Amino acid sequence: MTEPVSTNRIADLDALRGFALLGILMVNIGAFASAYYGSGLHDPAFDGWLDHLTLSLVRTLFETKFYLLFSFLFGYSFTVQMASAQRAHSAFVPRYLRRSAGLLLLGIGHAVLLFYGDILLTYALLGLLLLKMRQLAPQVAVKLAITLVLVTALCWALVGLAMTSADVVMPMQAIHDDIARATSAYRHGIGATIAQHLYQLRTHVWPTLVLIQAPCALAMFLLGLAAAKTHCFDDLPAQRGKLIRVMLIGAPLGLVGALAYSTMTATPAQIGHSVLGLAIGILTAPALAAAYAAALLLLLQHPRGASLGDWLAPAGRMALTNYLMQSLVCALVFTGWGWGLIGHLAPPSVALLALSIYGVQLLLSRWWLRSHAYGPLEWLLRALTHGRWPAWQSKPPPITPAAPTCGEYR
Repeated sequence: MTEPVSTNRIADLDALRGFALLGILMVNIGAFASAYYGSGLHDPAFDGWLDHLTLSLVRTLFETKFYLLFSFLFGYSFTVQMASAQRAHSAFVPRYLRRSAGLLLLGIGHAVLLFYGDILLTYALLGLLLLKMRQLAPQVAVKLAITLVLVTALCWALVGLAMTSADVVMPMQAIHDDIARATSAYRHGIGATIAQHLYQLRTHVWPTLVLIQAPCALAMFLLGLAAAKTHCFDDLPAQRGKLIRVMLIGAPLGLVGALAYSTMTATPAQIGHSVLGLAIGILTAPALAAAYAAALLLLLQHPRGASLGDWLAPAGRMALTNYLMQSLVCALVFTGWGWGLIGHLAPPSVALLALSIYGVQLLLSRWWLRSHAYGPLEWLLRALTHGRWPAWQSKPPPITPAAPTCGEYR
């Protein structure tokens, strides 16, 4: 049996999702390009002013912000999927559990084979918590989200203060040795690359996910849940005043926090200060992420910005495919899956490569969706979710901003 193509999408939120793909790539490609990423140390091979400026801009403008946008959209889409199941008189929980299982399998494969910094596994597991909290009133969801961010930031601030007062010293030589081993592994074939991913997952990734990303992502899930329940994106032109306020408040607050985060985490010898910078980043990143979203949504309402949405929305509609495609390309360039260029490209070249990959994805997404209903992996995940084959080579109806639901992924 073939499932008819759904036409109920929100083009502007698809565009927002497509925009978030750029931020995700700008951050993730840094982890592929250099084993120094996330260590707190500078790569001595790239110590020029332009290298430092590029890394500083990525830390300030991209790190810790764009996965929050994806998380918000995941929570929004969750609510949309609930409403869709209710309209279809279909049991939502079994459908959602199948979807989560699909994300879980994709996430495990992604983390082990291509990129240890996978987010899909986290989303699949946190999505089960969201399932338990789906009946929360919007006001309660917002309060819980704020509490999660505040508590997480406070805990890391206390850790940073304790480290500063104890004058904790970073074991520089041990970290350099670990980086050298990682670089060697990523340059020596597929088996060594997979083994290094498993090592990273076991020793470095899980603490970061559990203690930083997971609570912040769950907070954004809840904000997305509340936003969908209050229909705050159903009539974006009517929300212009609110979007302007979000941008004017969130941008300065978020930028000040982002600058503090970038500056303080770039002082590896003072690990206590770095952790304090992390706490500030956790606290203020949602403000800058909200400002980014508000600015883009305002731009899309302007006649001159409408064409931008035409390019971003297709990429957002197949965000799952594009996200994994980004990792595949980066793995081919930087690891044993391909050329093994980790540690060979300077940060400005890495940033330009990211922009090039993203530009190609915009072109490919638009081309693909001219003759296909969904992206390849969106199609597969939808089939698993609904238990029947969706339409494949069927051109979807025109996207209309007034439609009541958003994309299938996040």
